[in-house]
Amino acid sequence: MVLTVTSVNVNGLRAAARKGFVEWLARTSADVVCLQEVRAEPHQLPAEVREPDGWHVVHAPAAAKGRAGVSLYTRREPDRVRTGFGSAEFDGSGRYVEAELPGVTVASLYLPSGEVGTERQDEKIRFMGEFLAHLKELRERSAAEGREVLVCGDWNIAHQQADLKNWRANSKSSGFLPEEREWLSRVLAPEDGGYVDVVRALHPGVTGPYSWWSYRGRAFDNDSGWRIDYHLATAGLAARAVKGYVERAATHAERWSDHAPVTVVYER
Repeated sequence: MVLTVTSVNVNGLRAAARKGFVEWLARTSADVVCLQEVRAEPHQLPAEVREPDGWHVVHAPAAAKGRAGVSLYTRREPDRVRTGFGSAEFDGSGRYVEAELPGVTVASLYLPSGEVGTERQDEKIRFMGEFLAHLKELRERSAAEGREVLVCGDWNIAHQQADLKNWRANSKSSGFLPEEREWLSRVLAPEDGGYVDVVRALHPGVTGPYSWWSYRGRAFDNDSGWRIDYHLATAGLAARAVKGYVERAATHAERWSDHAPVTVVYER
């Protein structure tokens, strides 16, 4: 049995729908699609995006209008859905939703982007602290139930130098700060968070594959990107990953987001 999962930050689902997301969704072979930065209430979405044929959909918009928002599209109806991770500060921020499918819990995450020297960075650090505790608890609880876990999304952190083109110029930028990278190392440490960076495990020793390129300049054409969209899985599921790739648009004009879908095929 094969499970194919795609994660993508749509940079505004209404805009993405006009630019090609609807057509992409119609042709994808994914069993699960995790979206981030939806930036819309469900009633604001066109029907073919809100409730597309053949999909079970859960939308988790942010309380703040026009911000954040995550969604999950699953071919099979989930056994259980949970919005938020038990955080008094962040459960209304449209940054986390998870669904239980047979043998696996799949989640869509939009981690705050941050900005050095501002409250946004402080918020990001607070989120990271609470979320690592959730990741550990989720892994442990799922293991006790005989389930695997897959947390997909825009983590807004490039973990290693190989994960962004201009790492020297960004060494003091949010998304590549030492404390952020150390936190992600903790998430991936077997003795701590216990998760596996699936795409990196499938592509060891190479730069990228990048999943986000700024709209400024010629970043996309020059492949001057960042790898910040991850599939982080528990070890058992990660070991079943047979293929992972970025669905990079052929040309700049064909992009429907500044991120590209990241897809992994798991043999179950």
